[in-house]
Amino acid sequence: MEGEESGDEVGPTEVKISWPTDVRHVAHVTFDKFQGFLGLPDEFEPEALHRAPSASATVFGVSVESMQCSLDSRGNSVPKVLLLLQNKLYAQGGLKAEGIFRIAADNNQEEFVRGLLNRGILPDNMDVHCLSGLIKSWFRELPGGLLDSLSPDQVMQCKSEEDATRLVAMLPTVKAALLDWAVNLMADVVEEHHVNKMSARNVAMVFAPNMTQMSDPLTALKHAVQVMNLLNMLIMKELKHRRDFSSKQLNSNTNSQLGSTEQQNTSVNSNSRSTKNAEKQNSGTDASTEKGSMNFSGVRGKVEEISDDDKPLWDQEPRQNGKITRVDSVVEHLGAFW
Repeated sequence: MEGEESGDEVGPTEVKISWPTDVRHVAHVTFDKFQGFLGLPDEFEPEALHRAPSASATVFGVSVESMQCSLDSRGNSVPKVLLLLQNKLYAQGGLKAEGIFRIAADNNQEEFVRGLLNRGILPDNMDVHCLSGLIKSWFRELPGGLLDSLSPDQVMQCKSEEDATRLVAMLPTVKAALLDWAVNLMADVVEEHHVNKMSARNVAMVFAPNMTQMSDPLTALKHAVQVMNLLNMLIMKELKHRRDFSSKQLNSNTNSQLGSTEQQNTSVNSNSRSTKNAEKQNSGTDASTEKGSMNFSGVRGKVEEISDDDKPLWDQEPRQNGKITRVDSVVEHLGAFW
């Protein structure tokens, strides 16, 4: 080649790529690290694996930051797997089951459901004790423990609801939201204590060991007792808040009903006053009519007293002494019209 003979280097061959032709928009597909591909056409769905509600291979024993979360009714950011278990527990009447969160489910069933949850599946008609056991297991396997950022001394010194509120404020935002969700779940259980036999202390007792992770069994046991007291105070505080809110709602409704009744009474009184005023007006009209009649009678009396000189000619009496008679006066009067 001429370039080789002259010793010049030959550059790479330039490849030109033309614009695509026959383009069609079939579907808009996005990728989510929690749910995988979103918006795939139906023909590709069988090839797509179901994604677990976690960025890891399991929904247990992983950090909250790596999990897909949603907002609960109180605005807390909670892992979807917990909301899924909670909704299923409530739908199947788990709150009324005796010994809920205390009675353990069959281990084989729990392991089977764990595998399904890792694929984002939760079967129907499950044992409610299995559902409650999985919720406790999720907290027990949470890395770092839910309350481990609080020292045992801080928890031990918690003696009142105010102290409990102060400790909760010291938690990281993510764990504080999880604790609020858990306390409300416990309060829901306690509200059915007359059926499920689970008081606030009983529920706090079964949840406490799952909220911390300590290597020394004896230390963990002592700490669990203090955590139980903390949870018990938080549950009682939540129940008190619910009662106060219900009382305010009841008072508000009662005041609203009383206000409506007062308005009705005011309307009735106003109508009564209007009726009385109308009666007074009618009475005044009748009095005026009677007074008018009396005046008319007086006028009539005056008319009767008019002298003959003021009467019309045809009403005047005939005059004597050859003057105008009654008939002559009438003829004379009629002649004026002719």
